[in-house]
Amino acid sequence: MIKGQKKLELTADNILSKISEMIIYRYYFGSFELNEATYNHLRGEDRSGTPSFIISNRYGHLHHHDFSDSNWSGSCFKLVQQIYGCSYNEALKIIDKDLGLGILPENNSGIYRKLKKELKVPDETSKRYSLIQVVTRKFTKEELDYWLQYNISEKELKDNHVYSIKEMFLNKRRHPLCDLRFGYLYYGYWKIYCPYEDKKKKWISNVPITTLDGKQNIENCCTAWITKSKKDLITLKKFYPYVISTQNESISCFSEENIKFIKDNSKKQIVLYDSDEAGKKASLEVTKKFGFGYCNVPNKYLEEGITDFSDLYRVHGEQVVKDYLISKKVLEK
Repeated sequence: MIKGQKKLELTADNILSKISEMIIYRYYFGSFELNEATYNHLRGEDRSGTPSFIISNRYGHLHHHDFSDSNWSGSCFKLVQQIYGCSYNEALKIIDKDLGLGILPENNSGIYRKLKKELKVPDETSKRYSLIQVVTRKFTKEELDYWLQYNISEKELKDNHVYSIKEMFLNKRRHPLCDLRFGYLYYGYWKIYCPYEDKKKKWISNVPITTLDGKQNIENCCTAWITKSKKDLITLKKFYPYVISTQNESISCFSEENIKFIKDNSKKQIVLYDSDEAGKKASLEVTKKFGFGYCNVPNKYLEEGITDFSDLYRVHGEQVVKDYLISKKVLEK
């Protein structure tokens, strides 16, 4: 009897039996920190702005997402598809060849063994989320005055789990904070908001991206409004009680569990995102995929730098927001 090695099929499972998702990401993307935003050099992202690309292990396996361009999202195999503009099966062949896995006999160079030793690979489990701990305090006059611009009271802040932060510790080390800062508490996770800092320093968060804010607001309602920030949620609740918010405008906020919860608790859903290019793109993407309706702030306010409903309320007042929502038949008279 002639004995030999059993022939393997070229599948994702067989690839991952030889090499990890992390090695594949490290080989094709380059250096990165797990669960931390970086620049997507694969599409030539402008490094002067806020980094948009993240490789995460939040769902028990590695995946990537670009918050500025959701075409760049998926598994390590999808990343290779996106790089080469190829089919799924072609991506498997490319990985087999580049890493010398030998699943196809002609690709048996064994390079992957050397890569395992040479590539600096981040730990897949040690950085699921950073630890954020805070010491809260009473709201200062300056802090309350900030929220009064939006006609948001101290009671509304407390009802929506917004806190004044005295101290913050990031991974058990004291972290310096600017003078004006707030903490948003989401089911044990914290998002620290520094409104007058630049984009890179404005937010510090360990909140899972699929966390919905205010889920209790839409239980068994007819129409659910979905916005993308704590500030917009509080503002819109002045007009309509059945409002929830996502962590940002990206489609990755909508896990299967979230979509099921939203649709099980509402007959109709309306997204109220920003009116800038990113907000409109996200609105169309979400509504196309899930069948939601959408309503953005009128374009005419863009020249004033107003893109969301909280700023529209701050600058032009309650009646302008109310009249617009009625005109779009989002709100009843």
